[in-house]
Amino acid sequence: MNSRGYPTSRRSLLAAALLLASAVPLAAHGPTPQKADETIIIAAPPDKVWALVSAFGRIGDWHPMVKKVEATGGDEAGAERTLVLEGGRVTEGLDESDAAGRRLSWRLLAENVEAIPVSFYTATIEVTPSGEGSQVAWSARFYRGDTGNYPPEELNDDAAIAAMAAFVTQGLGGLKAKLETP
Repeated sequence: MNSRGYPTSRRSLLAAALLLASAVPLAAHGPTPQKADETIIIAAPPDKVWALVSAFGRIGDWHPMVKKVEATGGDEAGAERTLVLEGGRVTEGLDESDAAGRRLSWRLLAENVEAIPVSFYTATIEVTPSGEGSQVAWSARFYRGDTGNYPPEELNDDAAIAAMAAFVTQGLGGLKAKLETP
């Protein structure tokens, strides 16, 4: 017994319960946003690069991982495209097509963690002059496929980063090949 009349073991249990209660919010923080940023130089004028990139429904013409595209709404904000990838389909929506700034921004509308192990992403491609050619920057922000506290290996941050980095890098490589091939 202590000076308040509680048994020492009860006091220890109360202290342990308070400590545990304060530790739970630290462990339950959820996923953190991840990013993939890549840049490539293409030996083609910016307007020619922009003409290909801004055709929202034509990503299958230059991205080697996209097997087929089903698109609606043209190339204006609000357009949608469904990409058929090796692992399945994902649907994206066009947020902005800024011709003056040569910048295209879109987001994931319907996830498919079998196709890309992420639960959500936004992406932007921006085309700027670089010497006699163009610099193309592709940036993506995303969350892993499983947003729980203990995701399986195939849906954790590392899997999401590897998949998005591969998608962005291969896309830029395909764009370069398409535009530089005579």
